[in-house]
Amino acid sequence: MTILVTGGAGFIGSNFVMDWLAQHDETLINLDNLTYAGNLNNLVCLADNPKHIFVKGDIGDGALVQKLIAQHQPRAIIHFAAESHVDRSIHGPEAFIQTNIVGTFRLLESAKTYWQSLLPSKQQAFRFLHVSTDEVYGSLTAEAPAFAETHRYEPNSPYSASKAASDHLVRAYHHTYGLPVLTTNCSNNYGPYQFPEKLIPLIIHNALAHKALPVYGDGLQIRDWLYVGDHCSAIRVVLDRGTCGEVYNIGGLNEKANIEIVHTLCDILDELRPVSGGKKIKSYRELITYVKDRPGHDRRYAIDASKIESELNWRPAETFESGIRKTVKWYLENAGWVDDVISGEYRQWIERQYA
Repeated sequence: MTILVTGGAGFIGSNFVMDWLAQHDETLINLDNLTYAGNLNNLVCLADNPKHIFVKGDIGDGALVQKLIAQHQPRAIIHFAAESHVDRSIHGPEAFIQTNIVGTFRLLESAKTYWQSLLPSKQQAFRFLHVSTDEVYGSLTAEAPAFAETHRYEPNSPYSASKAASDHLVRAYHHTYGLPVLTTNCSNNYGPYQFPEKLIPLIIHNALAHKALPVYGDGLQIRDWLYVGDHCSAIRVVLDRGTCGEVYNIGGLNEKANIEIVHTLCDILDELRPVSGGKKIKSYRELITYVKDRPGHDRRYAIDASKIESELNWRPAETFESGIRKTVKWYLENAGWVDDVISGEYRQWIERQYA
C-alpha cells in the first residue's frame, strides 16, 4: 500500500507526512519542488525511514508524475503543493497561477489517466484529496455566519483566486470523469515548521531579535486558527471516511483578531523568555508597530465545521491556548531550524514587505 503526497516538505505537508508515518505502515512518496518554503530539514527525523521516499520535482511535470504513479501505484494522492502566501501573490501572481492552477490541472490529468487504468475494485478504493483554504469564500462581516461548504466563492486576492480555480477543477474532474475526489478547506494553520513569513512565526522571531512586530492596519482582522496537528488528523479522517465529491471545511473553532494573536505571543514570550536587563524595553508588547494595511485585506474568516463533526465525528483536539503555547515552545527549542530557514532572500522579502 502506497500514498503519494505533493508538497510534503512544506509546513502543513511535512507535519502530515510525519504524522502519517507515525501511524501507518505503508510507503509514502513525497513529491516536493523545494521552493522557498519547502525544507527537507523539516523531515530530518525520517532520514532513515525506508517508508519515506522523497522525490524532488514539480507537480506540473506531467511526465515525472506519471512515472511516479506508474511505478508506485498509490491508493491515494494527497495534494498539498501550492503557493500559499497572500502577500507574495500580490507582488508576483504568476507563480500562483502556474502552481495552483496549471500544476493542479496536470496532477489531475495524471491521476485520471492512472485511475481509469485500474481494475474496478481498485478504482473504487482510490482517492484524490485536494487541500484548499477558507480564503476562497472571501470575507465576512462581524455578524455574518461562518463559512459553510455551500458558501459561494468570492476570492479577493490572486492567491485565493488561484486556489478557487483549483477547487473548481477538482470538482469538475469528479463530475465529468468520475474521479473520486475529496476537497478540504481549512482555516489559518499554525504550529511547528511554519515558514517565518506567516504571522505567528514572524512575530516570535522578530520579538526574540527585538525587532518591530508588524501589524497590518488596525490589527482587528479576524481569522479562525487551526493547530496543524488537528488539521492532519482531520485530513486522515476525510481520506478514510469522506464521501467522494464532497467538500469538508476544517476549522479550529478559534476566531481571534490579529492583534490578539500578537498580544498573546508577547505575553507567552514575556513568561518563557523574558527581556533581559539592560534592554530598552521591558515587554515584547512595546515592539508592536502598526503598518499600512495590505491591498484587499479580508476582514474576517470563520469556519463552520459542523459538517465534518456530524458526518465524520471530527473535532479539533487543541484549544488555541494549548496549541499556541506548544507552538511558542517549539520555536524557542528549535532556534537552529529558524536560523537555517532565514536566508538572504527571506530577509529581502521581509524588508520589502514591511518597509
